[in-house]
Amino acid sequence: MESADHILKEITDLTTEIETNYPELYRNLNENPTTLKESHSSHLNKKALQDYLERLKQLLKHHT
Repeated sequence: MESADHILKEITDLTTEIETNYPELYRNLNENPTTLKESHSSHLNKKALQDYLERLKQLLKHHT
């Protein structure tokens, strides 16, 4: 299983891609860059992070 830091980097990269290339979708995420930093400091487990990453991937896939 990937480390939490690696999963957070993937989430950040994907969120940035959505923000840059799909602003109409990004508005619906209701996120901002500080959300992930706050999440990192609150002891989220890797399963929750992986689930969130998968939801982001599915959202982008269905959007495109």
